[in-house]
Amino acid sequence: MNKSTDVSLLFRENPYLSPLFQKIGELIGMDMNIFQVESNKALPRTGGLLIATPFLEDFHFSRSVVLMVEHNDEGSMGIVLNRNFSNLMTLNEVVPSLGKLPPIPLYRGGPIGRDTLFYLHTFADLKDAFPLGNGLYMNGDFDWMQDYILAGGQIQGKVRFFMGYAGWQKGQLMQEIEENTWIVNNESEVDLLHMYLRDLWQEALCDMGGKYMIWSRYPKY
Repeated sequence: MNKSTDVSLLFRENPYLSPLFQKIGELIGMDMNIFQVESNKALPRTGGLLIATPFLEDFHFSRSVVLMVEHNDEGSMGIVLNRNFSNLMTLNEVVPSLGKLPPIPLYRGGPIGRDTLFYLHTFADLKDAFPLGNGLYMNGDFDWMQDYILAGGQIQGKVRFFMGYAGWQKGQLMQEIEENTWIVNNESEVDLLHMYLRDLWQEALCDMGGKYMIWSRYPKY
């Protein structure tokens, strides 16, 4: 992934800048290290979030929030939660039986498997659903899901649909975390199925408190 220069890079490249910056912090009574963006180096786990650091420049992942589905020695998989398709798509377009219903949003879950449908939901009893923790599940009996939707079942706050996913080869994700590409939050309390896409990145950082709240306000260049 491509990354832009962040504040911490400036410190490493200029040996005079960091002491000066720290001196300013001493004068105003503030720990200036809070402005140096770096990963918390936590180990991702199923149901946790990957939050892009503010200076990540990548078409697919800039200011993204990824829900981890799997992370092990063989690789990693997740669903990007806060991306629309450039041409807004609906579930109705890909599932003919839903064609006459009001539009159901379909989000871009990642750059891999763009012809594969995923859905995150809160239906604990749905057959073959994969538990992610925090009351969230992925996929399951899609015939049941279609019947639920056709019967007028609630969608908002209950289920979201995605095409595609994010994937990493063996060791790739941990390397990106070491390179300060991602912040890991395995204890998020953000309501992922109610949150507006445009607010999710900032809310996910704010949920971690402290310096992460400051980073969430960094301007996007």
